[in-house]
Amino acid sequence: MDVLRPGSTGPAVAEVQTVLRSLGLLAGDPAQPAGPAPEFDEATGLAVRHFQQVRGLTVDGRVGDETYRALNEARWSLGDRLLRYDPEHQARGDDVRRLQELLLELGYDAGRADGILGAETEAGLRAFQRDYGLTSDGTCGPATLRALKQLGRRVTGGRPQLLRQSASMVESGSHLIGRVIVIDPGHGGEDTGYTAGETTEADLVFDLASRIEGRLAAAGATVYLTRGRTGDPAVGDRTAFANEAHADLFLSLHMEAHGSAHARGVASYYYGTGSGASSTVGEQFANLVRREVIARTGMLDCGSHPKTWDILRMTRMPAVRIDCGYLSHPVDRLLLLDARLRSTVAQAVVAAVQRLFLPAEADPPTGTFLLPARG
Repeated sequence: MDVLRPGSTGPAVAEVQTVLRSLGLLAGDPAQPAGPAPEFDEATGLAVRHFQQVRGLTVDGRVGDETYRALNEARWSLGDRLLRYDPEHQARGDDVRRLQELLLELGYDAGRADGILGAETEAGLRAFQRDYGLTSDGTCGPATLRALKQLGRRVTGGRPQLLRQSASMVESGSHLIGRVIVIDPGHGGEDTGYTAGETTEADLVFDLASRIEGRLAAAGATVYLTRGRTGDPAVGDRTAFANEAHADLFLSLHMEAHGSAHARGVASYYYGTGSGASSTVGEQFANLVRREVIARTGMLDCGSHPKTWDILRMTRMPAVRIDCGYLSHPVDRLLLLDARLRSTVAQAVVAAVQRLFLPAEADPPTGTFLLPARG
């Protein structure tokens, strides 16, 4: 779809405004028909920004594909429609996320609460239906909905999914041999990202990905890159590649740019809504990799943040995006153009990957871990 921005008009703008009104973010009656030429005005832009911030999207006040999909998903409340698993056309929406939250609170493994009705959610739903004496058909209809609402929360003391994911990490062992890790160099092809002199962001992150790939492979991991030097897969292709590879971890690499002369530093992102639903191991890995890079490079720490970007949401394994600095900032740019700094960042990433699988009692201080040389 064409990106909607201030000054845009037409039916798509009217549709967006209707959803924003139904969510209470824009004044007016959502049932009231739009005028002859609805316009994307300042109030609409502010409402879009508020929606994006709450949903963990990029806050730019414009409606592109990702924001448009999120607005459509926000229309649904649990009970508005029948929910069932369709591998070809997976249901998405706030109703799916609420279903997942209810199942998780009752102690059923429905995957993470990401609003996508996948195989894990269906399995959790069928298990609940069996235990409650309902037809175990994996469909959330009126009878299942009544049963879910009649039962109170059974799991207390933290996020239920955290217990499962943490136990799974401990049981899988501390070694990297046999681990499948997908590294995603951002941009590529005609999308070069930010250009610094003759060097592009796409080239730099590919070089960094190659350095990480070599070090992880030397430690025994199986490593795949989502693209070569010239490719530019769509986000859906990148995440599908990781899912089909049954990856244990997914790391997307970027180097940022910003119009502000003050923007600099390292930030990491993991799947999360900011209101409780998140990838718990993803959050842990995002913190580890960011802190390792900061400790070894001395770059500015911009923190870790929950986001619902498709690159993090559509992966079925812990996924993290790391922005390794700002090519638009003169200090960061000089650092990132230095191959030695990129090697240091690669070492930091490998150390973070290994630390993720270490038990707490064996986890070394940030910035000190070195993988032993393999014989």
